[in-house]
Amino acid sequence: MAAESSFDIVSKINHQEVDNALNQTAKEVGTRFDFRGVGASITWSGDKAVEIKANSEERANAVLDVFKEKLIKRGVSLKVLDAGEPKLSGKEYRLLANLKEGISQDDAKKISKMIRDEGPKGVRAQVQGDELRVSSKKKDELQDVQALLKGKELDVALQFVNYR
Repeated sequence: MAAESSFDIVSKINHQEVDNALNQTAKEVGTRFDFRGVGASITWSGDKAVEIKANSEERANAVLDVFKEKLIKRGVSLKVLDAGEPKLSGKEYRLLANLKEGISQDDAKKISKMIRDEGPKGVRAQVQGDELRVSSKKKDELQDVQALLKGKELDVALQFVNYR
């Protein structure tokens, strides 16, 4: 009798890479000609949010674009970034971008339903907190599930870990 194989589906953020991207963005904003004299800055606002300040809405969005570009270069999915709209606060515009980590209950239910409906028959998916455990008797079926999920356009950045 074959032992059961499994893997976990998680949505984690590599905080070091995000911090590096933020520092690179801050450095570029400080040196680029088009950001001179507009009061543009980007800083951490707590441990799961980034605050962007500038004197115009366009400049705040431009800083956000630079930050997104740096995230992509560092291999961080833009699905973890939940950016709001620039809001006027006094004389400057502030834009708050939250970082999403973990799989919400609704997303976990959608993913497990997708696996049940479209995946191989012998595969089971169960929600465990903010992650999903997928198990099957055949490793090939688990690889099919990974391929299925990679091919779908989901709202969360997924990683496959704990493969055994």
